[in-house]
Amino acid sequence: MRAIETYSPLLIIGPSWVGDMVMAASLVASLRAQEPGRPIDVMAPPAALPIARLIPGVRRTIPLGLGHGQFGLMARWRAGRALRSEGYGKAIILPRAFKAAIPPFAAGIPVRIGYAAEGRSILLTDARSDSQRKTARTIDRFVALGSPEGAAPASERPVLVLPEEERRAVAEKFPLAGEGPVMALCPGAEYGPAKRWPTAKFATLAAQAHAAGYQLRVLGGPKDAPLAQEIVAKAGVPVEDLTGRTSLIEAAGILAAADVVVSNDSGLMHVAGALDRPLVVLYGSSSEKMTPPTGPRSTVVSHDLPCRPCFKRECPLGTLACFEAISPQEVLAAAMAVQG
Repeated sequence: MRAIETYSPLLIIGPSWVGDMVMAASLVASLRAQEPGRPIDVMAPPAALPIARLIPGVRRTIPLGLGHGQFGLMARWRAGRALRSEGYGKAIILPRAFKAAIPPFAAGIPVRIGYAAEGRSILLTDARSDSQRKTARTIDRFVALGSPEGAAPASERPVLVLPEEERRAVAEKFPLAGEGPVMALCPGAEYGPAKRWPTAKFATLAAQAHAAGYQLRVLGGPKDAPLAQEIVAKAGVPVEDLTGRTSLIEAAGILAAADVVVSNDSGLMHVAGALDRPLVVLYGSSSEKMTPPTGPRSTVVSHDLPCRPCFKRECPLGTLACFEAISPQEVLAAAMAVQG
């Protein structure tokens, strides 16, 4: 008789960050290749869960009604207990947090795989070493959890598929007012200011891109609205501000229709790359080696400095030299080159 975990559904505990959820698509692709036909469900907080709907091979998405940073012990325990009748044979826990391992444990899932962190190994049946956390690509770390320990499977780049009906709905709700190629600007980065190219530089880029014939759209969540407002005010040219006006799926639809995307290292950057858009990514405090764009038409703009990558939320030196070194002219040239 086959062991239960070889044919029962598999549950992925997904991350709360949008970019990390995009990268989880590589794990799903690897699991589908290893066990074709095995149902794969994803549980995650609401902020990132919509992206899981766009990952090929995900059967069902399960909301975990807790935001980033919320421990919610009893809520997580109840969420896990509600899954006991689902018959999951294996769970893969992508976040390193102790709290992320609570629902699979409460659900009684017999195989629970994750990285050993925060003393949570007692909740796991297969606690993996994460010694390469600061050097390996996030995609590779995720894919490794779906294979036997010590194996080194190749990591396919993450791919998202946006249904045609979603594309049509977005085009009808957010029609373009003019003509010409569309450049989407993504000036936000949830992690902090040290991952954000200055708004004055985005504004100058917008003015130069408009002179080159581009239509400009700015995307982001409600928290990015002040950034977008500064860009619009300083650009002196028509720039459509869509920050805070779209759902995450709608933002994906707008990115999918853009001719080129210019973004910080952010969740929307990973969405654009997984949708195969021509993409320019600006790196400051973070590293293009750990969280690189993976789309086939992506390029990186960064400058090597002794202080980067520092991985800080705010510039420790107070200079933001890593971003100040990147000029709008350089970014526009990269955008036109990657667009082809």
